Amino acid sequence: MALADRNDLEFTYSLIDRIFRLSLGELADFSGAKYDGNYSLSLEEAQRRKHEYVAERVRIGPGRRVLDLGCGWGPLLNFVRGCGGQGVGVTLSCAQVEACRRHGLDVHLMDVREVDRDTFGPFDAVASLGAFEHFCSPEDHRAGRQDDVYRDVFARAASVLRDGGRMYLQTMVFGRNMIPIDDVSIDAPRGSDAWYLALMQHQFPGSFLPFGAEQVIRAAEPCLGLVESSSGRLDYIETIKQWRARFAKRSFRKTVMKARLVPRYLTSSEFRLAFTSGVSANSVCFERELLDHHRLVFEKR
Repeated sequence: MALADRNDLEFTYSLIDRIFRLSLGELADFSGAKYDGNYSLSLEEAQRRKHEYVAERVRIGPGRRVLDLGCGWGPLLNFVRGCGGQGVGVTLSCAQVEACRRHGLDVHLMDVREVDRDTFGPFDAVASLGAFEHFCSPEDHRAGRQDDVYRDVFARAASVLRDGGRMYLQTMVFGRNMIPIDDVSIDAPRGSDAWYLALMQHQFPGSFLPFGAEQVIRAAEPCLGLVESSSGRLDYIETIKQWRARFAKRSFRKTVMKARLVPRYLTSSEFRLAFTSGVSANSVCFERELLDHHRLVFEKR
């Protein structure tokens, strides 16, 4: 298994799909926004700034074809459409596919490992915002396959790109203060680095992060050259803060949705741990630099 499988992603994204959309909008943008230190921006303004940045870096515009790997609820694909481009997305979440198609977006329920040039034809650009962190599983890491997984993803991206085409990748990675993986445990003292990292594992089962941007860049090297790299760690902390405020905002429809999850809460200790622990594990991990967040631009060699 070279990727969080469909059941893992259904647990994280499809199970609370309606709550995501009621909190963040129908085209819920669940990847880090781009504030560039200007935290007076609204969440929507910062997300649009991110999309504009992506469009500029990978040259999205009229007539351009863009492949979105792990497209979520389709916010980037919608932006591509607004630029006059043609976007195609893949995701492993049934709920996300249905939500995207309701808005006329071309999205397919598909494993990124199945995508090649014959699947949808050639593209001018490839993007992946927040999905790369799900491409490698803990089992792959333990088996020593992590680099192979990433090299395969980049080879597939390069295979669909026209010569000189670009790929934008936005992903979480383990940060400079990351502790040894074997120390990560939900039985560690509450509030410790080991406990927060374990909590994140429960929130995103089946997923394993790269060890810094260096591992990602090295895996891309055979077919995609690095054009630009920057850290979005501080911007992601602000994004999470804004998300939490949106999720906490009450509404009748959201209350009804949460009530429907009560049976799952009562029968699944994993669910209780992942979604009702009362802390934002990823925000704390970013603050402690156990995690980092990178925006990477590549060009086909």
